[in-house]
Amino acid sequence: MPSPARTFDTEILTADAGGVARAVAFLRAGALVALPTETVYGLAADARNPEAVAAIYTAKGRPAENPLIVHVAGLDAAQALAELPPPAQALARAFWPGPLTLLAPLRADHGLAEAVTAGRSRVALRVPAHPLARAVLQAFGGPVAAPSANPSGRISPTRAAHVLAGLSGRIAAVLDGGACPVGLESTIVGFEGDAPVLLRAGGVSAEALAEALGTPLRAAAATGVLTAPGQLPSHYAPRAPLRLDVTTPAPGEIWIGFGPGCDDAVLSLSVTGDLSEAAARLFEVLHSADALGQPIAVAPVPEEGLGVAINDRLRRAAAPR
Repeated sequence: MPSPARTFDTEILTADAGGVARAVAFLRAGALVALPTETVYGLAADARNPEAVAAIYTAKGRPAENPLIVHVAGLDAAQALAELPPPAQALARAFWPGPLTLLAPLRADHGLAEAVTAGRSRVALRVPAHPLARAVLQAFGGPVAAPSANPSGRISPTRAAHVLAGLSGRIAAVLDGGACPVGLESTIVGFEGDAPVLLRAGGVSAEALAEALGTPLRAAAATGVLTAPGQLPSHYAPRAPLRLDVTTPAPGEIWIGFGPGCDDAVLSLSVTGDLSEAAARLFEVLHSADALGQPIAVAPVPEEGLGVAINDRLRRAAAPR
């Protein structure tokens, strides 16, 4: 059993040099701070501090076998922690900073807390693009573990208010950077030898990855074993029941539309059918729908480009709990 979460008067930090300095001071003291990234808000802790990393799991109620993503300031910092094969380095040069996570073997002298990888020999690494996250990483000068800043299994946070709704009193502070522009978690790519494997769809499409590498990525085999963050079958879930691919909602359902022809929808991911807009709005719209306290129905979203990642999140949100 994890130890009970410590109670805090959670501070809201401003998006300026003072807020960044305060966030860094908390991290150095072993406390938890929610940081904005371009994907979602992350719950940050010093990735080298075992007690701080354990506090992430306690605050979120996260299963101990579910590993964390480590955020670093750049490619050199990533290579100090893990052995990146040539295709990983190519992807890093193409998409970092940005919404791409690379899963690679740990170096012997990595210095990370064991709980970061849930005891595995590989670590998930990312270089975020959000200016506030980058400012914190540069000032902190070390790796930061940062899963999404929400109770485990619930809707991911894309605004500071979403973080506070789920974790207020459990964490030291939130650095308020406004809405996250990408709105979907990062794509995760692993490697079998030098062969890239898509472990989680996300903010970089499989098509973009294939173009950068000159070859398509192989899909990960469905083994039921967690190899990377974000692979739990039930995840990103509202409290209300969720139904997918709905063109005619049932009475009493909150219908979330996508594209033209959804005039009766209470909310919409994108009225024009723009997948980038839908990705950026997905979690915010799910939060808004869940607040209405009724069952939720979502219109079909094309299984292409960012639609693959959107549908991945929606299927996990609708999965049995």
